[in-house]
Amino acid sequence: MDPGALVALKVSTPSNITAPHNTELECRILHQARSTHIIPLLEHFLQPGGRWVLVFPFMSHDFEHLLERGPLPHKQAQSVLHNLLSGLAHLHSLNIIHRDVKPSNILLASPSGPAYIADFGVAWSATESTSESSDCKITDVGTTSYRPPELLFGNKRYGCSLDLWAVGCVAAQVISLGEATLFDSGDLGSELALILSVFRTLGTPTLEVWPEAAQFPDWGKMRFHDFPRREWDAILPTASESARDMVAKLVRYESGRRLTAAEALKHPYFHS
Repeated sequence: MDPGALVALKVSTPSNITAPHNTELECRILHQARSTHIIPLLEHFLQPGGRWVLVFPFMSHDFEHLLERGPLPHKQAQSVLHNLLSGLAHLHSLNIIHRDVKPSNILLASPSGPAYIADFGVAWSATESTSESSDCKITDVGTTSYRPPELLFGNKRYGCSLDLWAVGCVAAQVISLGEATLFDSGDLGSELALILSVFRTLGTPTLEVWPEAAQFPDWGKMRFHDFPRREWDAILPTASESARDMVAKLVRYESGRRLTAAEALKHPYFHS
C-alpha cells in the first residue's frame, strides 16, 4: 500500500458484531473474491480490545448519492449496472452471496466510474465453515426495500438469485425512479409493509406463479388481499423497453426464473 494513499477505515467493535456479521469472515471472503469490481481490502489488523480495522481505498462517491442528484445519463447508468453485474457474476461463480446489494454499497472512484461492490459484512460463502449451512441461512439480511420476497416468508435455502432481485430494484431506480425505491417498506422498515408494496406492484402471487413458496415456512400463515399485477410500462414509465424488460426478468417471485448475473450482462439493455 502506498504510504501516501488516501484510504477509508472500517472499524468493528466486538460489542457491535452480531450474526451474521463476522469481520474475520468478511476479510477472508474479500481476499477470496478479489476482482476488478470488488472493493479491494488493502490491509486489516486487530487492535487491543478486539477491534478490527479494515483498510480500503477511499472512494469519493457512492451510487445512492449520485441518484439523489437526479437522473443519470444513459451511458453512465449502463456502465455502473454493468460493473455491478460483473462483480456479482464473479462472486456467484465462487458461490459467494453478497446479501446486501443496494445503492450505498456501490462505490465509485468518480461519477463516471468504475464502480465497486462494497460492504461484505453479511456475505455468505459456500467454502467458509464459519458461514451458516447452505440449507439454514440467516434470513435477517439485506436492507429494507431491496430484500427479496423469499426472505420475507422464511426461506433459509436461498441462493445467489437473492442478489439479483436486489439488482433489479437498483436498476429500476437507475433507469426510471431516481431516489424513489421500487418497493416501500415504510418509515420503520416493516416486513409487512414491504410485502404489501411488492404485492401491490407485482400482484398477489399464487402457487402457480410462485411454486417454490409452498416450501417456505411462513407461506400461508396470513391471507392477503388479491392485488392485480401492474404492467411494467406503468411501473417504470420513463424507462426504455429494453430496460424495463431487464428489470422484469430480475424482479420475479420464482427465484429460479430470475436472470443470473452472467445472463443479465448479455441483456440487450447493455447494447442499446
